[in-house]
Amino acid sequence: MKGWESIFSTSMPAEAELIRLILIDNGIDAVVINNQDSSYISIGEANVYVKRDDIIRAKRIIEST
Repeated sequence: MKGWESIFSTSMPAEAELIRLILIDNGIDAVVINNQDSSYISIGEANVYVKRDDIIRAKRIIEST
């Protein structure tokens, strides 16, 4: 994903989705890429990506949550 950076990763996809929704509610475009193995959910993580221009603001929002 050119121009996007991962700012949050977790082994719980629901947590990543919650972070994505919080960012969207604050006007930041965000997507979740779930890299967990479908057979072994303990392997891999879900990552939240934002555009490079939004990294600092997104991290501040996450820290305040």
